[in-house]
Amino acid sequence: MLAALVLALAGCEKIEFEQASGQTLDWDSLRGQWVLVNYWAEWCKPCLEEIPELNILDDNPDITVLGVNFDGIRGEELVNLGAKMDIRFDMLAEDPGPAFDWKLPVALPATFVVNPDGELLEARFGPQTEKDLLDLIKR
Repeated sequence: MLAALVLALAGCEKIEFEQASGQTLDWDSLRGQWVLVNYWAEWCKPCLEEIPELNILDDNPDITVLGVNFDGIRGEELVNLGAKMDIRFDMLAEDPGPAFDWKLPVALPATFVVNPDGELLEARFGPQTEKDLLDLIKR
């Protein structure tokens, strides 16, 4: 009986991530929309090229873009770097990948596409365009 209770409670664990701003993001609050988790770095030229595309996608009410700095920059330094690079979507201060058993990307930029049910649909590598990602979402 106790084992069944422990298993039932384990499935109810709340998944939260710290944002660059210091606020907490409740992953379940994103259910019902597409989530694009984008890994980027300041030194990655293709990452810089796709930021405007991701900013546009984040304006879509059915899509949330979350940025993850590949170099592990956090706090005020991350907020300032995001402003310098004109990143207007939310940035996470921690990598969400381990919570979902995602492997750390071996190439940048990398975009993990999560469907409205919270399932990983696809991981894409290289710069993405608004059209590429909307085409994937609409199929």
